Amino acid sequence: MELRLYRSEDCPALAQIFYDTVHTVNARDYTPEQLDAWADGHVDLDAWNTSFLAHHTLVAEENGEILGFADMDGAGYLDRLYVHKDHQGRGVATALCSTLEAACPVKNFTTHASLTARPFFESRGYQVLRRQTVVRHGISLENFVMEKRN
Repeated sequence: MELRLYRSEDCPALAQIFYDTVHTVNARDYTPEQLDAWADGHVDLDAWNTSFLAHHTLVAEENGEILGFADMDGAGYLDRLYVHKDHQGRGVATALCSTLEAACPVKNFTTHASLTARPFFESRGYQVLRRQTVVRHGISLENFVMEKRN
């Protein structure tokens, strides 16, 4: 596995990984209605591309296949972290997070972690600041604002 910088042509594949991961991996913690609200299959690719280019965005790849991706802004906010549903548990998320954290010289890292991702972030030293409810397309989703002191 290698980590590389995001390229604009990656965006459609990342959107598909996002959709597939949410609808499979997160299905153990969220209802089908919540999964559809979170990832409805209609990502604004131009907006995502602009966001990815504005952030430090990494793609994990192996033999030409994208395994996962993550992006962090300059303030240490980890915006997105998704690993392909078929490559869970292989250290992809750990490699992405470790590399982004090492590259961002801030005092604290933050993220909004799903119910599914919370244990992963806790294992990395993140602590829950608060539980929150986010409403997407009229559907409530629970997640956690988490922070890790650097």
